Amino acid sequence: MRLVVAFTLVTALTAAATGALTFREARTGVLQQSQDTVINMLRSQITRLAPDLGHPPTEPELRRFAAGVARAEPSGTWRVLAEYRDLSATSAPGDPFEELTPAVREAVDSSMATVFQRVRSGGHTSLVVGMSVAYAAPEGTGRQPSGVRVFLTVPQTTEQAYVDALVSAAQRAAVPAVALAALLALLAARGVLRPVRALRRATRSIAEGRLDTRLAVHGSDELADLSHTFNETAAALEKSVAELREMEARARRFAADVSHELRTPLAAMSAVTDVLDEDATGLDPDTATAVRLISEETVKLARLVDDLMEISRFDAGAAVLHLDEIDLAESLRHTLAARAWTDLVECDLPPPDALRGRVDPRRLDVVVANLVGNALRHGARPVLLRLREGGLPDGGRCAVIEVLDSGSGLPDGVLPHVFERFYKSDTARARTDGSGLGLAITAENVRVHGGTVRAANRPQGGALFTVELPLQRDTSTPEARP
Repeated sequence: MRLVVAFTLVTALTAAATGALTFREARTGVLQQSQDTVINMLRSQITRLAPDLGHPPTEPELRRFAAGVARAEPSGTWRVLAEYRDLSATSAPGDPFEELTPAVREAVDSSMATVFQRVRSGGHTSLVVGMSVAYAAPEGTGRQPSGVRVFLTVPQTTEQAYVDALVSAAQRAAVPAVALAALLALLAARGVLRPVRALRRATRSIAEGRLDTRLAVHGSDELADLSHTFNETAAALEKSVAELREMEARARRFAADVSHELRTPLAAMSAVTDVLDEDATGLDPDTATAVRLISEETVKLARLVDDLMEISRFDAGAAVLHLDEIDLAESLRHTLAARAWTDLVECDLPPPDALRGRVDPRRLDVVVANLVGNALRHGARPVLLRLREGGLPDGGRCAVIEVLDSGSGLPDGVLPHVFERFYKSDTARARTDGSGLGLAITAENVRVHGGTVRAANRPQGGALFTVELPLQRDTSTPEARP
């Protein structure tokens, strides 16, 4: 639009300037030609009639002289005034000769040159010409004024018609020129903007993940070079992303394969450590301590392998929801009781059957156990588990689960990363009691339910983890979202 407007304005200004200059030159030429023709005819007529004029002339002679000068124009448009001292006569009896101005009289009285002036009167323009009649003097003395002054008025209706025709022609030419300029601007804009718009669409397509998007390259101008560069960039990006995806897929397969392969020896190790734990009391103290250490580390390793297997299922999109409508408050109580946390955690739960929803009970148990266990390990008592009903932006209902502790809270730099895998807020802490995957598994379990989980710090101190699970779900497809 800006290009079209700019083209139109430039063309309009150019047409106006050209038209004005052309009009001025044409008008000057028309008026100059008309003026020269009138003056030459007037001089010729006066030269022809002046010898018959007496000296000094009488009023009848002046009248005949004026009428004779006026007859030089066959169409009868000339009006002539002849004066000699106090005598004056016009070619038309009673003509007031209103077009004659004092400036013309004064110029004729003070000079022998022919003077003229264009005067507008009565809605039209007239040419007023004035000159003095001179006689030939003896040789060498020049021309002598006779005292007779002649004034001529000629209406310039024909010249005005020519000028009006020029104005109309300029206007008629300007409108098509502006329209043609707008059309050319539109075509030029389309020619420039079409590849730019195609580039915009292609860029948006790349941003949406369609990395095989390419542009058609036409010509050899700058836009064609830009399209070619875009194609090269898109190809390089597609290749890099494909390599990254392949590396990520290999890493996931490796983690899954390692976890799977470790399960069998870990099962054997767990069985052996169970037997050793039973006989540890009969062993010497050093051996008993080593047995208990091996047993604890085997349990941690088994938990890590289980968590890696769970993460691998999420990464592969193989996590499946087994939905069931349950009493959410009762499910949370069972989670605490199964881990002997009932006396360690304060609860703010609704009455039985007050809040029910279709969820995967096992995954909900994992979510609550990981959050509460994290609060007990890294926070401070008292720890509060709260359940209530909330609302969604689309007007739906959701269950809101909150876990609060009374510790020092999470550093601001840690909050954005708490749900990342193997993330440690304390980089100097090489070992932890957990696998480092608990909160990441929590986030994945919440996600497959279509909910959200977030971490924050309480104003009065301590960390706050909030889970929102939609209560209304489409049960026709129980599989997790990819």
